[in-house]
Amino acid sequence: MAEKKFNKDMVIGDVLKANPAAIKVIQKYFGQGCFTCPGMNMESVSFGALMHNIDPEVIIKELNELE
Repeated sequence: MAEKKFNKDMVIGDVLKANPAAIKVIQKYFGQGCFTCPGMNMESVSFGALMHNIDPEVIIKELNELE
């Protein structure tokens, strides 16, 4: 089983730095506005999911399926 790369406590900006392909997943769940929001470099995936009323585990699962 492959090691999980991402978790819900990771900062959104760090997720994007770790895997540029993550931009598609972040945009899908959080929208285009996420990329101009200063919180992107401070807020976790979990916090973003809470703000958008999304289960963070769904996002993390999709992020960890990226190549």
